[in-house]
Amino acid sequence: MSSTATYELIDQVAVITMDDGKANAFSPDMIAAVNAQLDRAEAEAKAIVLTGRDGIFSGGFDLRVIRGDDPQAAVDMRLGGTRLMMRLYGLPLPFVIAASGHAIALGAFCLLTADYRIGTAGEFRIGLNETSLGMSLPPFGLMLARERLSKRHLSRATMAAAMFSPSGAQDAGFLDAAVTKEELRNAALAVATSYSELDGGAYAAVKQGLRGEAIEEILAGLAS
Repeated sequence: MSSTATYELIDQVAVITMDDGKANAFSPDMIAAVNAQLDRAEAEAKAIVLTGRDGIFSGGFDLRVIRGDDPQAAVDMRLGGTRLMMRLYGLPLPFVIAASGHAIALGAFCLLTADYRIGTAGEFRIGLNETSLGMSLPPFGLMLARERLSKRHLSRATMAAAMFSPSGAQDAGFLDAAVTKEELRNAALAVATSYSELDGGAYAAVKQGLRGEAIEEILAGLAS
C-alpha cells in the first residue's frame, strides 16, 4: 500500500508523492495510502504538498474497479474517494498541490481541494471528462466546481467536458500558477513554507469557516 504514496518531511513541510507506475488512479489502495500519509503529516508537519510522478498527477478513479464485476467494490471506492476529497478540502494545515502532469476527472477535482495549486507547463490536459463518458458529476464535484472554478468557464468545464492546457487551467480556476517541471517541487515547497509561517490556529479556523458547512453537507449525504 505505502508504495503507491510515499512521504518525505522537508523543514516541517510534508511531501506526499503518488506513484502507482501508471495513471496514479485513485484506486482503493491509493486512497488508503494517501489517507495513511495524511495521518502522518497532520501529526508532524505544518503544511502539506501533494504531487504525482513526472507527467501525471492523477487520471481519476480506477476504471478497472468501476467497470469490474464487483458493484460493491465500485461503490466503496467512490465513497472512499469522496471522503478523501472532503478531507483534503478541509485539511487544517496549509495544503498545496504540485500537479506534475495530466489531471483528469477525480484528479482535476483533487486540484480544486487545495489551497494553492501549481501545475507543470507543457502538453498536459486538465479537466473533467465525465460527461464525455456518459457520467454525471457527483454532489461533491458540483460543490467544488461551483466554489473554485471561474464562473466564465464553469459550464464548459463541467457540462461540456472541456480539457484545458496548464495556462488555460489557470484561467479556468484549476491552477493558480504553472512552472517548468524543473521548478515545480521548489515552487510548491516555497508556497507551502510561506503558508506554514502563518498562525496555524487562525488559518484552520478561517478554512473551517469558509468550507466546513459544505463539507458537512456532502458527508451527511453519504451517511444517508
